[in-house]
Amino acid sequence: MMKIKVYGPGCARCKQTEEIVRRALSETGTQAEVEKVSDIQAMAAAGILATPAVAVNDVIKTSGRIPKLDEVKAWVSAS
Repeated sequence: MMKIKVYGPGCARCKQTEEIVRRALSETGTQAEVEKVSDIQAMAAAGILATPAVAVNDVIKTSGRIPKLDEVKAWVSAS
């Protein structure tokens, strides 16, 4: 099963990113496990330097910006 991690401390931008990820999964019908990672040490260990960030199957797809819905749909459809 696909694993998606949304990295961020819980700010509004991070919450919006998580909502976009969940909406993309819903609209594409893709099954995935979504995990919210807010631990600073876990973010650093993953190489996240700016939030919000999204990783699909441990591959960082974006960092430091809110992804567009179409971007996320492409990521989840290709994985």
